[in-house]
Amino acid sequence: MSTSFDALKQREEKLLCRTYGRYPIAIKHGEGARLYDFDGKEYIDLLAGIAVTNVGHCRPELAEVVAEQSRKLVHVSNLFYQEEQLDLAEKLLATCHFDKAFFCNSGAEANEAAIKLCRRYTQRVQGRDAGEIITFTGAFHGRTLATVAATGQAKFADGFAPIPQGFTQVEWGNLSALEEAISDKTAGVLVEVIQGEGGIRPMTAEFAQGVERICREKGILFMVDEIQTGLCRTGKFWAHQLFDLKPDVMSSAKALANGLPMGAMLCTDEVAQGFEPGSHATTFGAGAVLSAVAAKVVDIMVDEKLAEHAHDLGEYAMKSFREIGERHPGTIDEVRGHGLMIGIVLSQPGKDVWNALIERGFILNLTQERVLRLVPPLVITKEDIDSFANVLEELLS
Repeated sequence: MSTSFDALKQREEKLLCRTYGRYPIAIKHGEGARLYDFDGKEYIDLLAGIAVTNVGHCRPELAEVVAEQSRKLVHVSNLFYQEEQLDLAEKLLATCHFDKAFFCNSGAEANEAAIKLCRRYTQRVQGRDAGEIITFTGAFHGRTLATVAATGQAKFADGFAPIPQGFTQVEWGNLSALEEAISDKTAGVLVEVIQGEGGIRPMTAEFAQGVERICREKGILFMVDEIQTGLCRTGKFWAHQLFDLKPDVMSSAKALANGLPMGAMLCTDEVAQGFEPGSHATTFGAGAVLSAVAAKVVDIMVDEKLAEHAHDLGEYAMKSFREIGERHPGTIDEVRGHGLMIGIVLSQPGKDVWNALIERGFILNLTQERVLRLVPPLVITKEDIDSFANVLEELLS
């Protein structure tokens, strides 16, 4: 490695808590679907900061919004009415069936807001003494204590006992298990339309619509976690629209401000009754700069039809990857996903393949040991997908 990389690594070991397993790269700058290290090496980005920079790195229009808004107003807290928040809310709510928004700083906070709203609506509006949230095996809902509890995986809870109570997990895809788990103490169900950390596992239409049906029959809230799947990633503006679902509550974050810390919890007017002044809050959520940037992000997504682009290019990419598996039996078990949220399930542990792809200039990640996860900027081109597919086939052959 270069001297500059080694120097950065040494500085980090001295200065930062060790909570990340870093990739062997130090990024200096980015543009569109490209990243560059300190030696000037170019990488095709298939990770997008983990499904974050959906409209591309260092988008000039967004830089202009940051500069202009930061000269006008940055922060006054949520004690004041702010036009920028309302502009964002109008644009975001116009993309879906929800009526109200609560803005925060991250995906975990958006899920916390959803959990709190679900419980408070159930107890204060419905008048039921219930607060249990049901989630599914393989889930990932965040790193706060409550969202770790919702995630329900031992590796994320290790060393953090006592973990908050009030969460029950059932088997992914098992509608009978869900029905059996619901009791008079259940307030709602929280599910990812496509599990990201779980290895790009999409709900089937039968499973998705079945979960919604059961929630309606039992009178509990149906909540979707769209932190990774939302904002055009899956070929629809929101992944629940793939199956014509109408959730009561949705969490969003990641791509909302294209890399600036922003989250949102959206809900219906009915469920919004669960909150009142003082019941939930945030200091920094939807500050003027972040709101202005996020509003511009939504404009770009709509104007450039990024959902349609993700659908078309995703279909092309998955077909290409499946053909590689057909030409080289025993290398790829499955290719799954929607739009530009794609999992290539390798037949063997994929660490060596992943390392080789990094060396060849492709940034992506490996989840569940065998799944190459592709969540690139939505502005990526067919030529970039072809370049990746050619190198992947070369490595697998």
